Amino acid sequence: MALLVAVCLAATPALAADDTVTLNFVNADIDAVVRAVSEITGRNFIVDPRVKGTINITSARPVPRDIVYPTFLSALRLQGYAAIESDGVTKIVPEADAKQHGGTVTRGPVKTGGDRVVTQVTTLKYESATQIVNILRPLITPNNTIAAYASGNALVITDYADNLKRIDRIIAALDQPPAGEPVLVPLKYASAIDLVTMLNKLVGDQGAAAPGGAPADSQQRVAIIADPRSNGILLRAENPARLARVRALIADLDTPGRPGGNMFIIYLKNAEAARVALTLRSLLAGGSDAAQGTTGQTLSGNNNANSGGMTNAAPLATVASPVQGTAPTLGPNSFAAGGAMIQADTANNALIIMAPEPVYNNLRAIVEKLDIRRAQVLVEALIVEISADKAAEFGIQWQVLSGIGKNGLQGFGGTNFNPQGTTPTSNIITGSLNLANLGQGLNAGLLNGTITIPGLGQIANLAFLARALETQANANILSTPTLLMLDNEEAKIVVGQNVPFITGQYTTAAANPTVSPFQTIERKDVGITLRVRPQITEGGSVRLVVYQEVSRVDSTSNPAGIITDKRSIESSVAVEDGQIVVLGGLIQDQLTDNNSSVPLIGELPLIGALFRYNNRERTKTNLMIFIKPSVVRGPVGLSDVTQDRYDYLIGEQNKLNPPPRVFWNDPSYPQLVPNGALPGGGPLVAPITPAPPLPGLFPPPATPPATGTSPGTDSTSPPPKAP
Repeated sequence: MALLVAVCLAATPALAADDTVTLNFVNADIDAVVRAVSEITGRNFIVDPRVKGTINITSARPVPRDIVYPTFLSALRLQGYAAIESDGVTKIVPEADAKQHGGTVTRGPVKTGGDRVVTQVTTLKYESATQIVNILRPLITPNNTIAAYASGNALVITDYADNLKRIDRIIAALDQPPAGEPVLVPLKYASAIDLVTMLNKLVGDQGAAAPGGAPADSQQRVAIIADPRSNGILLRAENPARLARVRALIADLDTPGRPGGNMFIIYLKNAEAARVALTLRSLLAGGSDAAQGTTGQTLSGNNNANSGGMTNAAPLATVASPVQGTAPTLGPNSFAAGGAMIQADTANNALIIMAPEPVYNNLRAIVEKLDIRRAQVLVEALIVEISADKAAEFGIQWQVLSGIGKNGLQGFGGTNFNPQGTTPTSNIITGSLNLANLGQGLNAGLLNGTITIPGLGQIANLAFLARALETQANANILSTPTLLMLDNEEAKIVVGQNVPFITGQYTTAAANPTVSPFQTIERKDVGITLRVRPQITEGGSVRLVVYQEVSRVDSTSNPAGIITDKRSIESSVAVEDGQIVVLGGLIQDQLTDNNSSVPLIGELPLIGALFRYNNRERTKTNLMIFIKPSVVRGPVGLSDVTQDRYDYLIGEQNKLNPPPRVFWNDPSYPQLVPNGALPGGGPLVAPITPAPPLPGLFPPPATPPATGTSPGTDSTSPPPKAP
């Protein structure tokens, strides 16, 4: 006890005149030190019964009074104890239990210092709290805690104040905007679309691949995109310094324009300048010129009927029919309205706009949305027309002419069922005039010399004629036209003949023999015609306006002119992408049954067949049309379609190659598509190697000398051809 009292007296701090104290605790009990610190600082302490041990604190010179308490906390921490400040009382507990006692809770950076135990709540802005916990956990005192609140992206840390300040600095360094995040730079004066075009040429290519195939440096790449709605520029870069440099460059370029209006040129990539100018004129002037030229236009084939029954449909839009390379007539290509003047340059496919900056920015945003690559539609059609004509003919004709030409009263008679003059003829009288005029089929009869008839002359005495004929005619017209066209543009394909039709003629009159006779002729297409105009809807389906026609020449012997047969269909349908639709099926069935006989006798069984003539004909035609539209978007889809058609062409070419000959040199069949006709390098079709000749039949061709020239020849002339 005496030793303990001596130690306490020795540890009592000496007060100095300048409010400083001298700390000198050597192996002092914690309870005694707590009482001494309480006397100096005026704080109230509660000591946990588990807190035991001694403390060593030595100061060589007096220290300020406000340093005593932080020094005491540091000594407790070294012993494994912590002080918890709550409601004016400082509790001294084991460090492992400090996090479970009430204490100071702060939100954001810690303002106090020292070895006080503080609970801090830090909300992260950019980084994930769940991921950053794994980085900070090793920096926390083992007896203290750190946890992540995922919903609020926050960290809850209980540790000493000095350590929390260090952790705050670490979090501030880590919680930074990630590289590559887009940044919006608003513009006040310049046009975002024009400025982006210039910036991409200036800094957008610096992130391209290095020569020699080296990969591009992502740190040097800057993505620059215009936002026409807000007239701002979106930037994204991995390198913050490069991002800051581009932002500074944009700020330097965003300066006020010239007063009174500016002049700009917009080069279009996909749209037509004349059409876009027409649309802008309708927008600014409030007119409806954009609809002119297409309103009321259909694919009807009834607008231009010719004398032969053919029909030529007018095109859907007259603006899409340039003649001999001239520009389509779209109305005026320049106008002034709404504070802007717009001129369309069709040669360069560009728009020249003179307008103030705000008006130009609005017009440029509209042009950017109109100048897009339009989708295409591949229309595959299957046209099938099947005709089946059957005819049967059987009959017996007879005549008695032996009494004609004799004196006195004589009689004659016979049966005659078919009219004369038909080609081929089946009339017995026409056959008597010339047996060569009898028609095709079986002709059997009885001939008894010749006989002279007044008015006809000498004819063959054909007493009996039996005819039998059966014909079958089958026709199958199968066509698979394929059309590739832009969305909302008309396309047409014609496979057939160009037939002349006489529209007028003049013959020489007897009173005016000097005028030469002449005829006026108009040529019409006869064959298979397909005209389609597609329109892709927002839902992905395709609306088709279709005009399809199948025609052929039926007869050329008609005195009035050529007779043509025509079957056409005109329809508007909506089809899903890649589906097949049947537009129409026309079945024509015609039956003709002719029975000519002698009254009463021709109706008798068996014997009546000698006095009648039967002719039966049946014509049946079936026309079916199938159409399959497929939407083609971008160059990839177009390449697939082209490659498929190209493979088909090569396959057909290989089928046309004749087999190699055996007894002479066989040159390769000429290719339908020459090598190198399409871009991409390399031959399209491997050349066909001719079969080698048999030895001894023909000498090999002479080979020209490799070097040197023969006398009398020029060194630049081609080598002589082989014999």
